[in-house]
Amino acid sequence: MSKDTQLSINTEVISKITEIAAKEIEGVTGLCKKAIDFKTAVKNAKPFKGVKIESINGALKINVYICVKQGLKIEDTAEKVQANVKEKVQNMTGAAVTKVDVIVADIEFEKEEKED
Repeated sequence: MSKDTQLSINTEVISKITEIAAKEIEGVTGLCKKAIDFKTAVKNAKPFKGVKIESINGALKINVYICVKQGLKIEDTAEKVQANVKEKVQNMTGAAVTKVDVIVADIEFEKEEKED
């Protein structure tokens, strides 16, 4: 790409990269798609997708809200998500990621099978 050409990446693309990177980590069942609090729900007209991205002086700050399986060591899982999201977003977009906050917003419990 020439120096006089500017590349712009939509935040939806960065959100999708973040979602894929988070789901690559074992034990992450998905992103929390529900609003975390009433203030967030009222403030945003569009549905919450589990990722919040802020651009500060050209660098990205990413909040990702995940759902994990029960029985995992949550701190280890969150650290793996944090590292993977930062690496994938930086490698795919070339944008600097200054901070990735991982919020464990839900736990998925294993369903017990009923005996007949």
